[in-house]
Amino acid sequence: MHALSDPVRLLVVRRLAAARDELACSYFELPVTKSTSTHHFRVLRESGVIRQCYRGMAKLNRLRTDDLDALFPGLLGSVLAAADAEAGRLAQ
Repeated sequence: MHALSDPVRLLVVRRLAAARDELACSYFELPVTKSTSTHHFRVLRESGVIRQCYRGMAKLNRLRTDDLDALFPGLLGSVLAAADAEAGRLAQ
């Protein structure tokens, strides 16, 4: 839960969930410095929320949806639904 408690990390997870495919770190335009962005990706990776792999020079990120659903059924869906609802409220 700690990994998903930060707004920047939650934004990364929401974008990965929407993409349903691997995305390069450079795809994400985050409101933090590059070093802070690296920290957020490391927290997500080390907590088991994302999987990272290299393809050529790109570091690709994938949400570990199946693994998370097996360990914590319904948790990721609930967190994403709550985050989407909050984003909708803030956009109004």
